[in-house]
Formats: sequence, C-alpha cells, structure tokens
Amino acid sequence: MSLKESNMLPLGTKAPDFILLDTVSGMMKSLDHVRGEKATVIVFSCNHCPFVIHVNQTMIDVANDYVEQGVKFVVISSNDVENYKEDSPDKMSIVAKVLRYPFPYLYDETQDVAKSYDAACTPDIYLFDEELKLYYRGRLDQARPGNDHPVNGSDIRSAIDYVLAGEDAPEKQYPSAGCNIKWKVG
Repeated sequence: MSLKESNMLPLGTKAPDFILLDTVSGMMKSLDHVRGEKATVIVFSCNHCPFVIHVNQTMIDVANDYVEQGVKFVVISSNDVENYKEDSPDKMSIVAKVLRYPFPYLYDETQDVAKSYDAACTPDIYLFDEELKLYYRGRLDQARPGNDHPVNGSDIRSAIDYVLAGEDAPEKQYPSAGCNIKWKVG
C-alpha cells in the first residue's frame, strides 16, 4: 500500500463530464444522470484500499443523511483491474449490494475520468455546487487506519452544510490520503 494525497484540483473547476458503467444496474450513467439538485459529491474509490474500507460506512451514512436535501453521491473506481482483480466490475457490484450503497458505483475502465479530475488516491473526494463548480476537495475527515481520530465525516459534512447554506467554500481544505490509484502500465 502506497500512501498518496489528493492533488487538490483548483476550486471553481467545472466538473468534467463522463459516461460510465454503473456496476449495479449495468446501465451507462452520465454526470447529468447522477448529479444532485443542490450539490454533487464524486468520490474516487475502490474495493480493496484499507483507507476506503476504514471510511466506507461513514461515507454511506453521509450520503444517506444529505440525499433529501438535494445532494447526491457517486463513487467511481478507476483502478487497473488486470492487476487488481478485487476491483473488477463484478466485484464492485457485490460490494455495492452487500454494503447497500445508496449511490451509483461506476467503473472507469479507460481511467480517463480519473485523469480528467486529477484524482490521485482512494478515497479522493470532490464536492461540486449546483452549477457543477468545484466547491470542496479533500478528505472525509481526519480519521485514517491506525490513528485514533473518529470516523465521522466532519470535513465533508461541514463543506456540504456550507454549500447548502450558500456560503463561501471553507478556506482550509485538507487533502484526502489513501492508496494511490492503480494506473495501467503501458
């Protein structure tokens, strides 16, 4: 496991469009299909990363807590599945069903979407406002496997509350940290 931090895409960046396979429904989904009315959270994730596993339930809880307020989450895996078979679309579907993901779990086979978002790690979290402009990027909270900080989603919850209230983006934004995205070689 290689620890990697977010690249911190500039605030105000327009969310790059995509059309990706939803591993649960088997349907192709675009950004317009999955975006929220008030805000959209896009998370680059995977099945096997210990950092993702550590925060997965909290991410689910946060998504459930805000869906009624017009905030939607979408999770994307861009990992190389030839070398990381546990991140294959069939296994993604199983994880999403077992954990009862309340959001689409999309597969970025070409890795072009991860590159367009300048994603670097799992989890890598982006919050876009209602105009799909980047409002927040970084961590869910300060919890990591092995530290004593509670997994509560405090950073993303605060950012979502700010965007819903129409306030300026939080000045202090900390990068997420986790496993590096498993890029294809060659």
